[in-house]
Amino acid sequence: MKIDTLNALLEAELKDLYDAEKRLVKAIPKMAKGATSEELRDALQEHLEVTKGHVQRLEQAFELLQRPAKAKPCAGMKGLIEEGEEVMSEDASDELMDAAIIGAAQRVEHYQMAAYGTARTFAERLGNQKVASLLQETLDEEKEADEKLTEISEQLLASMDMGSEMESDGASARKSSQRGSARTSRA
Repeated sequence: MKIDTLNALLEAELKDLYDAEKRLVKAIPKMAKGATSEELRDALQEHLEVTKGHVQRLEQAFELLQRPAKAKPCAGMKGLIEEGEEVMSEDASDELMDAAIIGAAQRVEHYQMAAYGTARTFAERLGNQKVASLLQETLDEEKEADEKLTEISEQLLASMDMGSEMESDGASARKSSQRGSARTSRA
């Protein structure tokens, strides 16, 4: 595809996003399955349904542009999904795995926010407010998903901090006890 106009560039962006969203429809269930936190699993399942709506919204945008809804392989999303799969294959505690899944999911959200913001700006510049509005609606949902993941992450990390403080306090108590035992045995 030759990109010689802003219209062609917008179409290329939409094809890229279309592929990215379709890949996510397949990837999100795997992430949800790997999550141990019920809240994270529910958030991922909820976002899966929202993502299916993103696919439909992109199809509407193609229709408004009178272009066929076609995907162009999105190397960026492919890489982000592969990274997520890689991290989920690691040996980690439940809490750390959930934190890793959240990190992978947030990288996806940030990639999408950048892509949707760019495509929306192109549509606005072309004076196509209907397409711009569709893209803005999805951009808003991606931001909401990112915020929800941040909330879950903060809760998870707060519970981990309390656990590690207790572990740390326990280790300090053991070291003090060992030092005390060593002094007693020298005396």
